[in-house]
Amino acid sequence: MEQPELVTDLDVASSTRSVTKKLPEVTPAFWIMKIAATTLGETAGDLFAQTLRLGYFLTTIALMLIFVLTLVVQLRSSRYNPFFYWTVILSTSMAGTTMSDFMNRDASAKYLSGDATSLGWGPQGLGMGYPTGAAILISILLIIFAAWNATGMTFQIRDIVTFRAEVLFWSAILVSNTLGTSMGDFLSDSSGLGYAGGVLVVTGGLVVLVALMKVPVVPNVLLFWIAFVLTRPLGATAGDLLTKPVAKGGLNLGTAGSSAVLLATLVGLMAYAQVQERRTAHPRPTEREAVAQRTD
Repeated sequence: MEQPELVTDLDVASSTRSVTKKLPEVTPAFWIMKIAATTLGETAGDLFAQTLRLGYFLTTIALMLIFVLTLVVQLRSSRYNPFFYWTVILSTSMAGTTMSDFMNRDASAKYLSGDATSLGWGPQGLGMGYPTGAAILISILLIIFAAWNATGMTFQIRDIVTFRAEVLFWSAILVSNTLGTSMGDFLSDSSGLGYAGGVLVVTGGLVVLVALMKVPVVPNVLLFWIAFVLTRPLGATAGDLLTKPVAKGGLNLGTAGSSAVLLATLVGLMAYAQVQERRTAHPRPTEREAVAQRTD
């Protein structure tokens, strides 16, 4: 006679998390998609603000509205959906690009593309500069993390299942992506490293973080958030490397063409993630289960 199964609290918690999971598992594919989305955020943000000459002010307003719309869809979803999640990541990257540019830049000709003499309607930038802008954004990000910590809720992405925790998560994502843009633009424009040099420096930082994962005293959740911030300047410098003129150290592939290729890549990755998520949610029956189903 079979013994009844013992359902522990751990089993119930695991079952609940599998049903209510709203955010993805952190895997190598996660980081590939993050870099693709943030690079696209850089090229697409520059496409609207600079190439199409809408300006940082108008583009930031439009992209923030898109961010709010995509976030509402994500928050209303009952479980993790790769298209919803990565669309919000993309919208935060695009909005972060133009918000950073608006904060740090001004109407100087060095920030204009082609033969443009102005960028859209409204102020063309606050001219704070990268150090000041980064300091403000770091302060805001620390305030968000302090408020998050005060709630007692986890920073582990796989365990974020409540509405309040997810709002804090996306607030941190928006600010971190804006901060990452400032860091990437500083490395590319002001540090003297150039676009390729900026990519190498940030890549080196990420390699160090991977090595630190083997150090037991360093919390993985801390490494995750540092890596999440650093992948944004990687995307920013990589996007500039693809799109800026050769005379400035770029490859001059253009914002439109680069954005189209990156968008196709990201959509393909999202489709693959969607297929994988469905397989995880509805796993194929084992051979024994399949035989039992046929005999029932």
